[in-house]
Amino acid sequence: MVAQELGLPFIYVRAKAKEHGTGSLIEGDILTGKRVVVIEDLISTGKSSLQAVNALRDAGYDVAGLAAIFTYGFDVATENFAKANCPFVTLSNYGALIKYAEENQYILPKDAEVLREWRQSPSIWGQ
Repeated sequence: MVAQELGLPFIYVRAKAKEHGTGSLIEGDILTGKRVVVIEDLISTGKSSLQAVNALRDAGYDVAGLAAIFTYGFDVATENFAKANCPFVTLSNYGALIKYAEENQYILPKDAEVLREWRQSPSIWGQ
C-alpha cells in the first residue's frame, strides 16, 4: 500500500522461495540495482526483517533502510540492525503503547508494571 500511495514500484520478499513455478524469493516489479526501503509490520529481534534485507541485497538491490509500524524495542534488534548496517525507524513502540494505554486508563498501573517487566526479559518472564 505504501508503494501504491507513493506511485512507486512494489516488490515482495517471501520468507522462503516458492517450491513451484519459478521458485522465486522476490516477486513484483523486479528492477534490480535500484534503491529500496523495506516496509515491515513488526520488529521483535529483527531476524525476519533482516532476512528480507539480505535477500534484496543478494539480488542486487541497494537497501536504504527499513521502516516498520511497531517494535518491541529489544536491544537484540538494535544490535542486529547495526551489525547488518541497516538503519531502521518505527512509527510506534512498546513503551509508547504501554504509556498511552495507562494514561488513557485502558490498563491499570499494576498491569502496566507487569507489561514493563515482560519487556525486560520476555523469554524467561513468568517462569
